[in-house]
Amino acid sequence: METYLVIILVLAVLGIFNTLYLSSHAITKKPVKCLWFPEEWCAKVQYSKYSKTLGIPNAFAGLGMYVAILVLTLLFISGSISFTPIFWLVVFGFAFSMYFLFIQAFVLRAFCTWCVISIVEFTLLFITVMVSR
Repeated sequence: METYLVIILVLAVLGIFNTLYLSSHAITKKPVKCLWFPEEWCAKVQYSKYSKTLGIPNAFAGLGMYVAILVLTLLFISGSISFTPIFWLVVFGFAFSMYFLFIQAFVLRAFCTWCVISIVEFTLLFITVMVSR
């Protein structure tokens, strides 16, 4: 298996774990643990109006995207599909990650550890798919 596919699979699995954590907190409404930033920053991001898109918690959308990337990559490896849907899903996820980074930095002026981790994951996915093409 080519290295770029291993990287995509690993990042997708890490993203699934990250967004499962965020999703569980979106359901229970319990505050997430803020590792590198002040606790109030994570709470500000977690409970802001920007934490949902069209009424759906962003964590759910992220979880769906990471699962889709994982499944599509496995289908690509098996020869069932082309790389194109993976490419576009990663580009879409990266674009949304940059939007959410902008919101955290310039609108909320607060960062959430787990959101930043997801942004880093999508950035690495984006770089990987760009370099692999």
